[in-house]
Formats: sequence, C-alpha cells, structure tokens
Amino acid sequence: MAQTVRGAGQQRRGPVVQQGEFGPWSVSTVRSHILESEGPERDRFEEELELPQVPEMVFAGNELRLKHRGGFGLYFSALDALKLVDAHNDPLKVAASKAWREARAECEHIKNVVKPFDWTFTTDYKGTLFGQPGAQFKVTPTDERIDIEKLKQRERICFYDDVMLFEDELSDNGSSILNVKIRVMPSSFFILLRFFMRVDQVIVRISDTRIYYETAWNYLLREFTSRDEIAENIKVPPHVLTDASEISKHLPVRLEVFEKLHFPDSTVSSATDSLEQEAAR
Repeated sequence: MAQTVRGAGQQRRGPVVQQGEFGPWSVSTVRSHILESEGPERDRFEEELELPQVPEMVFAGNELRLKHRGGFGLYFSALDALKLVDAHNDPLKVAASKAWREARAECEHIKNVVKPFDWTFTTDYKGTLFGQPGAQFKVTPTDERIDIEKLKQRERICFYDDVMLFEDELSDNGSSILNVKIRVMPSSFFILLRFFMRVDQVIVRISDTRIYYETAWNYLLREFTSRDEIAENIKVPPHVLTDASEISKHLPVRLEVFEKLHFPDSTVSSATDSLEQEAAR
C-alpha cells in the first residue's frame, strides 16, 4: 500500500494529512487544531447545528475518508456526528432521573443551560456515506458478522491513524469523547468509531461502530453496538470506569445493528468485466 504523509513539518496549527492507496480505495486522514471559540470557522460550524452549545474541544477539520475508485465511499467528521445529538431534549433526565438531579445540583455547566438538549453529546453516528446518484452504497441488514478472531491474527500494518473528533469534560463531571481509528493490512481494513461517555456517579455509555472490508469483496460489513449502565449497577474498581476498552466488558448491550454496505451495481459489473477480460488473456 502506497502511503504519503503531508503536514508533519508545518507549524503547530497546520493540519497533518496522511494518504494511502489500498486496492481500489484511497484512504486519507486529517488531524488539525481545535475549533477556536470565536471567528468565521466557528460561526460556519455552529450555523449548521441546532445545539445551544458544542463540546469544549471540537476538531472541526479532522476527518477520516475512504473513497473507492468508483466514486463512492464514506467519511467521518465531527459536524455530521454532532448533527445527530438531540438538540431539544435531555434524555439523561429520563434514563437516570435521581442521579441526574443530584449531578445537576452540583454542575454549574448543566444548571446554566437554558434550552434543554443532550449535554452529554450522545450520538449514534455511524459514518457518512457519499456518492453520486446511482453510485452509492446500498445498505441492507445482514446475518454476516465481522470475524474478530481473524482480526487478532498478526498481520503487517500498512496504514494506521487515530483521529479525534470531539471531547468534552462535562464541567469536570465526566467525559464525552468521539474518535475514529483505522487499520489497513495487506488483506483487509478495519475501522472503529467509538463514542465513550461517562457522567460520574450517574451513567457510562459506549457506542461502537465497526467497519470491515476484505480484498475482492464487493461490500463492507458495518456493526453498531450501544452499551450503557447506570453507575450504581457497575461494580468495578474506579480506574476501570475511565478505560473504555475495559468498562465495555461490564456494560449490557442495549442496541445492535448489523448491516452490509453493498457496492453500486455499476462497480460490481465493472469489476466482473475486468476479471473476465483478465481470464481471457
């Protein structure tokens, strides 16, 4: 897999861009500065959201993008993730009412919010699909699953990055983090988009989106899993509560969605024609 890196030698505020090629896919990541509290960039960002406020640290320019040579693909961005945050209701008030009231009593950040909204910035974002009409993924339910054991096998890493999309400390009452990682091997690529939210003494929630592709497939597998539990039911040492990988083992699954993202018919036909032409030579 060919890989190039641009921006590493620029000034601190300049974006760092990684780019690579994997079969029919081009892969790119951008890691840039935190969105400033004022200015045209901030205004443009907030104009597209209904939220009365955004996370303390929003990486508006950060992105992971995969584009197929057929013109379709998917990307991950903070803006699209925040568009799915409930801008009109406070779901936590219902989910953990007693603990919520106690937390609200001590949290200036929450008390100062006039308009109700999900101040934990919970989002069920699974990435953004793109493509011209007639050249887009077709999404269907599937019984096929990502082979996690296969992913555990040792294989050379051709491309890797970890891109932060947003983070908020909920006025020192916990944390809310969204980041996306990609790992490209010679035979496949794997993406993990993770939303990790913790309100101290109230609730812990993790929503994971996993996307997997193997060489020569004409589809991607996408799995979305959401887990959460109120704090009083979680019996673990305190340090485990801040470790997303560890605490996820102690949270019950609330929602699972298994999907197959099929390539456009035109792409499948082109690939079949190419294989037939190669075989005829």
